[in-house]
Order: sequence, then structure tokens, then C-alpha cells
Amino acid sequence: MSKDSKMTRTAVLIPCFNEEAAIAKVITDFRMALPMADIYVFDNNSTDRTIEAAKHAGAIVRIEKLQGKGNVVRRMFADVEADIYVLVDGDSTYDASVAPSMIDLLSRNSLDMVNGSRVSVGNAAYRRGHKFGNKMLTGMVSWIFGNRFIDILSGYKVLSRRFVKSFPALSSGFEIETELTVHALELNMPIAEVETAYKERPLGSSSKLSTFKDGFRILWVILVLAKEERPMYFFLLLAVLFSTLSAVIVIPIIIEFLETGLVPRMPSAALSLGLMIVAFLALTCGMILETVTRGRKELKRLRYLDIPAPQSLESGR
Repeated sequence: MSKDSKMTRTAVLIPCFNEEAAIAKVITDFRMALPMADIYVFDNNSTDRTIEAAKHAGAIVRIEKLQGKGNVVRRMFADVEADIYVLVDGDSTYDASVAPSMIDLLSRNSLDMVNGSRVSVGNAAYRRGHKFGNKMLTGMVSWIFGNRFIDILSGYKVLSRRFVKSFPALSSGFEIETELTVHALELNMPIAEVETAYKERPLGSSSKLSTFKDGFRILWVILVLAKEERPMYFFLLLAVLFSTLSAVIVIPIIIEFLETGLVPRMPSAALSLGLMIVAFLALTCGMILETVTRGRKELKRLRYLDIPAPQSLESGR
């Protein structure tokens, strides 16, 4: 191992809310897997003894009062200084022993993200509906932004410093994983994905993810990001929708006019005209916003490039 690699600072970031039953094991497991790493637990208004358990296990504990995982991740990325970041949930469902190989993969190939794709090892690891929802949402992101991940909602990721410090972190809740994924895809970052075991929660620990509420929030974020990052496609789809509705309404009117020379359904004709105008407005908005988005993406890319790339271990040998 090179001298530079020995000096690499690694931080394990664990967002927590009421994980008294699991947090000590998570800290212990990652301490064994990454003995030189700094382990941070950011508590998010826990009402149990999560903070005491984390301190007793030897973690650096900080508090974020704004409720929601996205708010916690934003605070983590802003406050913690490191070269490599391991982001993992505090529920003891992820395999800490995979972390060194994920870090090695990121370092050797100068990647910006290594995503831990979950492979269930227990019948209760995934709650009912979560696996289907994950596949559906991952499929949507793949269709809109590019097919480079198979598990966008995994809470286990290894990230480079330039990823973390260029990430805007606008989401407040569990949709933060979607935002992390889209950030990597939009800037065409070098990324990888590895399989990792996904275990059942320990007794006394319960999921904070609401299947329908958080699922709809994630879906909404995907649509918003599609509008912001792919405005031409988004508004073109709206233009096609409105123009199709306009045509469906006006075609019978045109046929009747050709047969009788009369336009008896003026309200329908006016509605058709209005829908076609809206279609052209949507198309115009898409073309204008596409130019704005390109400029914004260039600025994001320049900010990303301002931060040094991860150093490959091969370069120090």
C-alpha cells in the first residue's frame, strides 16, 4: 500500500432515528471492518437511547434537528471532512465486511460512487411491497436518466470527496437516495455497483420507511428531477399529450364541417384550439428550459471538477 493511501481519511456516516437496538452493532461491525475510519452517528431527534448507545460504542455523535433522512445527509456532507465516505443506515441490515472491498474498488478505479445493491438473505429483510416498489422506481430512473444501477434505493454507498462536496442535497426525506443517484448519472460520474447481503432488522428495530407515503414522495422527486434535468423530453411529452387530446376533439368537428359546412359545437372547437395552444407553449418551455438546464449542468460539472479526483492506489506503486 502506498504512503498516500495510508493517509486517506475515511469517514463512516450513519444517519439514525430510534435505532437503540441496532446502532451499537453497526458501529462495532464497521469498527472491525474499517479500524482506521472515523465513525459518525448523526441522530435525528431519537426518543430512545440511540445517542447513549452510539457514544458508548465509541462513535462521534452529532445531532440534526430537522426531521428527515435527507436533512441528516445534507448536514453530514456539509460538516464531515474526509477523502472517502461510507454512507450506511443504522439498522444493522447491511454487511460491514463488504466496506473494505467497496473502498478498494472506488480507490483503485478513481470512482465517485460504489453502490451496494441489496441481496436479501432473509424472508423478512424486505417488507411487503418494498421489493416491487424498488424495482418500479429503479426502472423509472433507468428509463429517464440511464441504466447504470439496479438498486437506486440502497442506503449503503461509498462516495468520493468530490461527489459529496459537489452534491446539493435538496431532498428532506428518504428520497435522498434517488437524488444521490441522479446526481451521479447527470454528471456522468465514474461509478460501480456491487452486491451486498441485506439482512433482517434485529429484534426491537423497526423500519421508518412508509411504503406508500415515502413511495409517492420518491416518485414525485423522480418526476421533478425529470422536469429539471430533462426538460425537453418532459415538456415534449406534455405537448404530445395535449396535441393528441386536441386532435381527438377536433377531428369529428372537421368531418362534420366538411359534410355540412357547419360548426355546431363551438365550445368543443374552442377547447381543441386551447389545448393545441397549450401544446405549443409546452414545447416552447421545453426548448427554453433545455438551454437553461445545459448551462446549469455545465456549472455543476465545473464545480465537480474543482475538487481533486480520488487517488488511485495504483498511482502510488
